[in-house]
Amino acid sequence: MPNLALALSETAAMYPSHPAIRLEKSGLSYAELDRASARVAGLLRSRGFQPGDRVGVMLPNVPQFAVAYYGVLRAGGVVVPMNPLLKEREVDYYVQDSGARFLFAWDEVPAATTDAAGTAGAGLIEVAPGEFERLIATFDAELDIASRAAEDTAVILYTSGTTGHPKGAELTHFNLSRNAQVTATTLLGLDTADVILGCLPFFHAFGQTCCLNAAVQAGSTITLMSRFDASGALDIIASEGVSVFEGVPTMYSALLEQQTRHPRQTGSLRVCISGGAALPVETLHRFEETFNCAILEGYGLSETSPVASFNHPGRRRKAGSIGTPITGVDLRLIDNEGRDVPAGEPGEIAIRGHNVMKGYWHKTDETAAAFVDGWFRTGDIAKVDEDGYYYIVDRKKDLIIRGGFNVYPREVEEVLYEHPAVLEAAVIGLPHESLGEEIGAAVALREGQSASPEELQQFVKARLAAYKYPRKVWLVDSLPQGPTGKIMRRLVVAPEETSAK
Repeated sequence: MPNLALALSETAAMYPSHPAIRLEKSGLSYAELDRASARVAGLLRSRGFQPGDRVGVMLPNVPQFAVAYYGVLRAGGVVVPMNPLLKEREVDYYVQDSGARFLFAWDEVPAATTDAAGTAGAGLIEVAPGEFERLIATFDAELDIASRAAEDTAVILYTSGTTGHPKGAELTHFNLSRNAQVTATTLLGLDTADVILGCLPFFHAFGQTCCLNAAVQAGSTITLMSRFDASGALDIIASEGVSVFEGVPTMYSALLEQQTRHPRQTGSLRVCISGGAALPVETLHRFEETFNCAILEGYGLSETSPVASFNHPGRRRKAGSIGTPITGVDLRLIDNEGRDVPAGEPGEIAIRGHNVMKGYWHKTDETAAAFVDGWFRTGDIAKVDEDGYYYIVDRKKDLIIRGGFNVYPREVEEVLYEHPAVLEAAVIGLPHESLGEEIGAAVALREGQSASPEELQQFVKARLAAYKYPRKVWLVDSLPQGPTGKIMRRLVVAPEETSAK
């Protein structure tokens, strides 16, 4: 399947009238989705678009995301998914780094943000319900699907970098097609009778592969939530007969709490999957007891399309484990030199298989550093038991996972350092009851300067996406440093009164 967009056309040919995607009272059949994507391809071609050109898609979970996504792919382009919550500076970086020629932007994105895309050189295509459909209807449908090689890049998925600038993971048509195929068949057993609740953002690898692409390959129906809300999710499960739920641990905790307070009929659920962060074992047990539905936990990264390991259906499940490698993928544990660690010892997870990216966009050195003898180094530390089940024990990098969203401290620190009163800053993760981790920042001010924690918090909030700014900020005289003067984040301790709850 050289072009990922072929999956949509093939499914539309088999099940033209079957519902593909819906949001509240509106939706698209597979034939309608395929035709709309063909009109998007026609729109792009009319504006001089060439195969290989990059296109930003900055949309929430709405049917128009799928239309734009498959339209870009159909025209032979490369999709650059972007969170609609990104601010001007972030949009400018994404567009400039990827060289995106166009940006599909949701009409609710602030004008200043979309202006940043235009300044960076991307032509703006505003997406507003109704108006967008009228726009693409004026273009001839591009019935042909551009020929692409399996190793051609289909998506550049930006993942936070330790340098403070996100890196674009180049995922190929084969990476994404194969990973979605394995997810749809081997892991979830999807078919046309399934209804998947699409509450994971499609601009992330998890939602894009396990929900959007997997559903399209199987002919399943996606019922969308543009923004997750536990009460609303339970209402949709009950009213639309949702059979598959996919989420991060915080979603499961919220569903549990809401179901305990106001029970709904959720007997249609047949399988749930969890990823993005470790699912507390107690949450897993309570959820399965309450909903009478198994949760299958898996593991992966943006760089691995994303699924790498899974607690496979029909096999023994182990609570707290990320399972075993999926079909066509190998995992091993290595030390800092890339050698296998002794049995039973913790090591860094290295991955090899059809799911591993071709590299980081225009970052040769970072790509080389990420691989050892053809194996991708994840930066995650794990153990493996005698049955081959893997367990995450720590994160080699300083990644903070807040409610399933990845935040690297350096990116937040870079913004804090832009404040004229800040001398030193260290951003760390604080344990949080429902989010898993909250973002905290210890700040030392310049002599003679003043700034309150609230001022610093608002300074960052205005410059980064909402999930990235520190909810807890405290002032210190100085930060712990190593022999070379490097700030030692692991030695930073939050005052007791700042503990996140």
